[in-house]
Amino acid sequence: MIDFFPLVGPVFRLIDPETAHRMTVNALRLGLPPRRAGADDVRLKTQAMGREFPNPVGLAAGFDKNAEVPDAMLRLGFGFVEVGSVTPLAQPGNPRPRLFRLPEDRAVINRNGFNNEGLDVVERRLRTRRGRRGIVGANVGANKDSADRIGDYVACVKRLAGFAEFLTINISSPNTPGLRDLQGRDALDELLERTKVARTEITPAGEVPVPLVLKIAPDLDTEGREIVAETALRHAIDGMIISNTTIARPPLKGRHRDEAGGLSGVPLMAPSTDLLGEMYKLTAGRIMLVGTGGISSGADAYAKLRAGATLVQLYTALVYAGPALVGRIKADLAALLAADGFACVNDAVGVDIDL
Repeated sequence: MIDFFPLVGPVFRLIDPETAHRMTVNALRLGLPPRRAGADDVRLKTQAMGREFPNPVGLAAGFDKNAEVPDAMLRLGFGFVEVGSVTPLAQPGNPRPRLFRLPEDRAVINRNGFNNEGLDVVERRLRTRRGRRGIVGANVGANKDSADRIGDYVACVKRLAGFAEFLTINISSPNTPGLRDLQGRDALDELLERTKVARTEITPAGEVPVPLVLKIAPDLDTEGREIVAETALRHAIDGMIISNTTIARPPLKGRHRDEAGGLSGVPLMAPSTDLLGEMYKLTAGRIMLVGTGGISSGADAYAKLRAGATLVQLYTALVYAGPALVGRIKADLAALLAADGFACVNDAVGVDIDL
């Protein structure tokens, strides 16, 4: 795949980040980026959630909020794509500007606030691609002004379960006031109970229910982490994504470092990986984990695997390295697996964690 990003990337970074993102999605819809070349290394095949992934490197939610270009991103080499977050009703999100690059830190701060076109639009687009190859999951959230936020998640599960390979229950965005309260014991217990019941109700007899995955915040305290782990185990959910963006502010250099919102990118790599290892230990390796936060190299992805992740996701690094990064990460990851004598991704999961 010819890498044009060194030419166009600097130009895009002169443009408002949200406008540049819209231009990127439009380009993908027109089929402008080239396809990746060649098949994935056999070592990268990954078993997770009852599915075989061609490689464990996925696109995190937030890039394709409205399910406009999942197949285009799969063609770039991702092993899976997560669209969303989608809420039952369309909503504009928070006022602009709400997306800020921190190039000196290889980071981004966003306070988007679940801006999306709503469930009707996303359901229609996912329905249209039904039957196509490639693993596409959907990340679902609650409307900002909803009177029943758990009911919003239930509605999304019922509508999208037949058209997504997995559903992510996102209760960890810092940009919808009060949303992270759903990570508390009673609220989380009710949320998982109601969404699992909804999934059962819409699953045809004899079919395997769509996997439910929980996305949590990196900012949980010790008690909060234990509550999430215990509740997730009790409800036997299919996976957890570790983690969303952080409201913490490590030392940063970028001029937008004091903007409110969730921080992603390189500064999130260490804390999210530490949390990943802790959650792997708290769940005794019994729940499939997705490592997200700060990945910008094959070595980063490998560190996530060794800390307990079966799959990994990235988004922010694409802003600074472009789509060719996906291929580089996969090649380096395959080489690292081979160097350590692992025949496949699953063999390396959690090897650095003492259960």
